[in-house]
Amino acid sequence: MRSAEFDKQQVLRKAMVAFMQKGYTKTSMTDLKKATGLHPGSIYCAFENKKGLLLAAIAQYHQDRAEQYKTYFENETCPKIGLKNYLDSIVNECISCDPSQACLLQKALNELAEQESDVQDLISAQLNSWQQALTDSILKAQQLGYVSKERTAAERGQYLVMGIYGLRTYAHTHPSADVLRQLAEQLLDDALK
Repeated sequence: MRSAEFDKQQVLRKAMVAFMQKGYTKTSMTDLKKATGLHPGSIYCAFENKKGLLLAAIAQYHQDRAEQYKTYFENETCPKIGLKNYLDSIVNECISCDPSQACLLQKALNELAEQESDVQDLISAQLNSWQQALTDSILKAQQLGYVSKERTAAERGQYLVMGIYGLRTYAHTHPSADVLRQLAEQLLDDALK
């Protein structure tokens, strides 16, 4: 049997966009063929099935987002500024109203979690990892004296995650850039005061 000859990361990123635009259920194999450039047989050979492709795309999405998250802190001495820049990027994604800018984890969780336990387990692990990254950034800010220790970094991280979920959902019905920026600023202030 021949081995697959394609750029796996590129295919997974294209599949991510297809799943974010239509959702898992409404994304057909024809949509995935068009998005990835792979024939259905190649998709089945490389990923077993559509769900296997989704799981691989979720893992790639998480890896890409984790790397992107780190960039907000690379040149900042104050973790609060890195967190603000991160929230600004989320607001910009929401403002774009581009389905390909949606959060794949949140979209898949809303659509599939109750039906597919393996999808729920993977997404839960990815979201817990994301929450831990936020908590670690807050803990660093506390250690440097930028944020009080009145509440734990874990409590603040949970609050911030909850607020980001809400911000993304709210943006679907209230996509005003000014309102979303104001809410993101208020969220960060409330999480870090």
